[in-house]
Amino acid sequence: MQGVSRKIVQAVLYEAGALVFVAPALALAFDQGMGHSTALSVLISAIALGWNVIFNHGFEAFERRRGWRERTPGRRLLHAIGFEGGLTAILTPVMAQGLGVTPAVAFVTNLGLFAFFFIYAYGFQWAFDKAFGLPRQSPVAVRSCPTAD
Repeated sequence: MQGVSRKIVQAVLYEAGALVFVAPALALAFDQGMGHSTALSVLISAIALGWNVIFNHGFEAFERRRGWRERTPGRRLLHAIGFEGGLTAILTPVMAQGLGVTPAVAFVTNLGLFAFFFIYAYGFQWAFDKAFGLPRQSPVAVRSCPTAD
């Protein structure tokens, strides 16, 4: 799978997994009830989905400019830090409003989510690349994936 369809499937699968974890965690941590927490989680996921598509497009362009031919553990780490760090900055005000807490509490909450999703993003991206192969623009992906054409 390549191109736009790859990006869409990757982002949707990532956010579906995120929703399963975030809604119950928010309900428990803030005593908001599952309905409220689920609605907030869907909003968070929608924002994250948009960020996911934008960030991954930019990261793949960065890989091409650098001439990187594979995704090493260090590059996966860079991907996870960039994605989750940017998302934390975007979501802090959203979470403050949605949870009715101060920006400081929302930031700390985001740090907790960051800690979880840092590991989740790294593992998810590794599993996704194993299941679907690397993007076409990677010369290694083209050589090693017989269905890339």
